[in-house]
Amino acid sequence: MPYDIDILIEDHRWHEAGLEALARDVIAATLQDQGIHSASVSLLACDDARIAVLNADFRDKSAPTNVLSWPEEDLSPDLDGDAPRPPHPDPTGEISLGDIAIAYDTCAREAAEQGKPFATHVTHLLVHGTLHLLGYDHIRDLDATRMEQLEVETLGKLGLPNPY
Repeated sequence: MPYDIDILIEDHRWHEAGLEALARDVIAATLQDQGIHSASVSLLACDDARIAVLNADFRDKSAPTNVLSWPEEDLSPDLDGDAPRPPHPDPTGEISLGDIAIAYDTCAREAAEQGKPFATHVTHLLVHGTLHLLGYDHIRDLDATRMEQLEVETLGKLGLPNPY
């Protein structure tokens, strides 16, 4: 299997939403679009309470958020707007990209506020989180522009509209 996507579902609502199949498809499509043909990613599907703890522990922000990512290695470019560095395989040849967490409550609330189907919003956030694992970010202006363009391109290939 070219992509090893390990999914831990802590909130049963994610099962009802069909996250497992959606996440496997979206993460694989995002990696494929970025030229990554074999890699592993872990996904935690949780609720707002759990992601708020993670956000506080890792980002010193004591509030829930929609998605968090923990890249296995820092691939970010030195210059604003440059492409990230490619991931490096471990000694066995495997590429472990890192972990993503996604919160049901925040995703559902944002989708409703934005008038989007839940699955469409979740798809966008999974693309977003996966790109973070690959070294893309949105802190600097040119990096944000590059990341948003990639999100729009990947979502378009998945038949979804521009989320911005």
